Amino acid sequence: MGEVEEVRNKQVVLRDYIHGFPKESDMYITESSICLKVPQGSNGVVVKNLYLSCDPYMQLLMKITQGHGAPFTPGSVITGYGVAKVVDSGHPNLKTGDFVWGTTGWEEYSLIKNPESLFKIENTDVPLSYYTGILGMPGLTAYAGFYDICAPKQGEYVFISAASGAVGQLVGQFAKLMGCYVVGSAGSKQKVDMLKNKFRFDEAFNYKEEQDLDAALKRCFPEGIDVYFDNVGGKMLDAVLLNMRNHGRIAVCGAVSQYNVEQPEGVTNLMCLFYKRIRMEGFAVFDYFPQYSKFLDTVLPHIRDGKIVYVEDVANGLESAPSALLRLFSGRNVGKQLVAIAHE
Repeated sequence: MGEVEEVRNKQVVLRDYIHGFPKESDMYITESSICLKVPQGSNGVVVKNLYLSCDPYMQLLMKITQGHGAPFTPGSVITGYGVAKVVDSGHPNLKTGDFVWGTTGWEEYSLIKNPESLFKIENTDVPLSYYTGILGMPGLTAYAGFYDICAPKQGEYVFISAASGAVGQLVGQFAKLMGCYVVGSAGSKQKVDMLKNKFRFDEAFNYKEEQDLDAALKRCFPEGIDVYFDNVGGKMLDAVLLNMRNHGRIAVCGAVSQYNVEQPEGVTNLMCLFYKRIRMEGFAVFDYFPQYSKFLDTVLPHIRDGKIVYVEDVANGLESAPSALLRLFSGRNVGKQLVAIAHE
């Protein structure tokens, strides 16, 4: 039997559970070694990680108290969505050289013991990095939340918070393709300009510059809002409730304004739900994984035709992963935040 190749493997490890905002010092870079062959008899795969996705839910997994799946383990490698190339495979459906996306480690190489959770990448005429974003988990989130939960109709008035992020930028473009009137909020002038000029939103505003969110929404939606795609919760959700139209729909995708507060803010305008017969529904992207191929059939043609564009914010090298993740929570990222570890 030939020598089994072992290589050095740089990794990002969680130091300890966090309180409040994550800091760079909550994570550290270490190096171990990994065997590039799958263990005898295993149906796992060894992959070389190419791109790692930075997503807001990840900071919830750095805390002990949360309701978003099993938390990370201090002293262990952080995991998240990523794009990788198969180096060795014990799985019948995956072979060496295949590209995949799914949950992987924040490290140069990973042994993935249950590759059933991975999606094989069949379409490589688009950038591979897109599978951390528009063609990965955030893209499917936008698709499911907008088309299924929001049940939009042509000509409706659509509002999206955190609209320039990985999910929001896509929801807005889906809504424009349907002939809706679309407004987004974001946290800087640069992002607001991007919403209007690059993503062709009808209107956008910087929530940090608005003294009164209710007034800002009334200015943008004198007729009220039919559909709200909520990424932030908190005060914005409260103001939106006052501005919903009868039979409006709210898709609750996230509540990033609440992830770092000691005491979550209450929502005071819930009586609007029955005054206006509003339907407000939360959803989780994993429930829609079976519809992934249908999603690709919808979105890929729009990307190829240039009808949908996508903005990425790429950090380079595994060492930059901790600071890249933190950019999400200070709003420094412009578009989908990801880390390029190796280019193929």
